[in-house]
Amino acid sequence: MAQTITLLQPDDWHIHLRDGAALATTVAHAAQSFNRVMCMPNLVPPVKTASDAIAYRERIMAALQASDLPQARKEAFDPRMTLYLTDHTTADDIAAAARSGLVQAVKLYPAGATTNSADGVTDINQCVDIFEALEKYNLPLLIHGEVTASHVDIFDREKRFLEEVLSQIIAKFPELKIVVEHITTSDAADFVLEQSNRVAATITPQHLLYNRNHLLVGGIKPHFYCLPILKREQHQKVLLDVATSGNPKFFLGTDSAPHATHAKENACGCAGCYSSSIALPLYATAFDSVGKIDKLEGFTSRFGAQFYGLPVNESTITLVKQPLLVPSHYSYLAGTAEQTTVTPLAAGETLPWSFA
Repeated sequence: MAQTITLLQPDDWHIHLRDGAALATTVAHAAQSFNRVMCMPNLVPPVKTASDAIAYRERIMAALQASDLPQARKEAFDPRMTLYLTDHTTADDIAAAARSGLVQAVKLYPAGATTNSADGVTDINQCVDIFEALEKYNLPLLIHGEVTASHVDIFDREKRFLEEVLSQIIAKFPELKIVVEHITTSDAADFVLEQSNRVAATITPQHLLYNRNHLLVGGIKPHFYCLPILKREQHQKVLLDVATSGNPKFFLGTDSAPHATHAKENACGCAGCYSSSIALPLYATAFDSVGKIDKLEGFTSRFGAQFYGLPVNESTITLVKQPLLVPSHYSYLAGTAEQTTVTPLAAGETLPWSFA
């Protein structure tokens, strides 16, 4: 009989659902596996205010109701909203977000760091009032942790951010809850371990399963291209170690980010891996690869909720150790003039774990 594992329903603490016609694909995929999802605010235009966040959540819920998902999944799905921190965000914006009851956190993108980050912060020293307000209202700060100076090597951007920016923020605002998102290096893992329990990190499936050889050897593989970029195998191994350690500082955040297939497979392709539809089999594969499948539930279903001060979910989902052929693509932007496909992470590969 095939091995099975039943988990408390997971949450995804970092996901890109996009907007408009994209929601028909992304929301249905996310809601199949996850109850709560932390929705990133880097839309065009960005989600900058509580009213923006509420309106965005309504669009997500409308897409959910239009999907073919079972009613139980529709009732369980709970998008948590974030605000996009800009040079013009005010302490009043943070207060309104806290009062809304729907905004769970605020996202810091250094300007130019990744997709739709042009409105990001250009000078962290001008954010003092914002950080003080976040401390006051106990709203976490979610950080894309990379410096963006053009002279810094892309493989060093995370390490430099920790040394030059994040360490200063933590020293000045020790009560600020911070999530260092999608960590990619041993430097980041060690940094998070050294901080208080008010600092945590999310880890994606691609950074647990792949390294920069997968991206570059034998030709550039655009569907492995994400930001922060995949690093050396030695960093991948450390991420696996901390993710499977049972340390509650590390929890699930897929950073699932859809881009049309033709936009990824382009002379200047987009950064982002689409994984939400198969995220749990991917994570199970990673954990099982080091004999730590018993540590999966804490990472997927407990530690994130505990960090955010929320109850763990009561529903469950079961995975089985049976082969899963990852689809080559999914329909994307259906019903529009731009109708196309989105290619998932590990497209065409066979994973050892699947949904029961």
